[in-house]
Amino acid sequence: MVNSQASGPAQRSCAGCGGKICDRFLLFSMERYWHTRCLKCSCCQAQLGDIGSTCYSKGGMILCRSDYIRLFGHSGACSACGQSIPANEMVMRTQGNVYHLKCFSCSTCRNRLMPGDRFHYINGAIFCEHDRPGAALLSGHLPPLQSSSALTDQKVC
Repeated sequence: MVNSQASGPAQRSCAGCGGKICDRFLLFSMERYWHTRCLKCSCCQAQLGDIGSTCYSKGGMILCRSDYIRLFGHSGACSACGQSIPANEMVMRTQGNVYHLKCFSCSTCRNRLMPGDRFHYINGAIFCEHDRPGAALLSGHLPPLQSSSALTDQKVC
């Protein structure tokens, strides 16, 4: 994102509202020009020119850094397979990591975990309730150190 001073007879049209940019300053981002008030995060509506010099675009959305990370993780890729996650795809999340639905599976038995399934996240690995390391050594039902219910999360704001 570049903040420029509008000058000269060449009038620019705003990619956000379509209106002419007559303001003293304009933004140039994603190969288009914007009023400073029109380049906003698709999720939180923050004016991106006011909160920094970067913005992110994926799946037709324009995002601030925090919403991009919230929706797509730090890399925009699945934490299990490393492949990119399309913006319209459902995902699973845990401990700040994002996974394709098909990749959210037990590290031991490889069974896919479904929404509502209990799982354990230990040292970066996901385990189903049955395959939790040390489960055979436990007598009784001791509460796990880290356990969660798998929740499906759609990438919309």
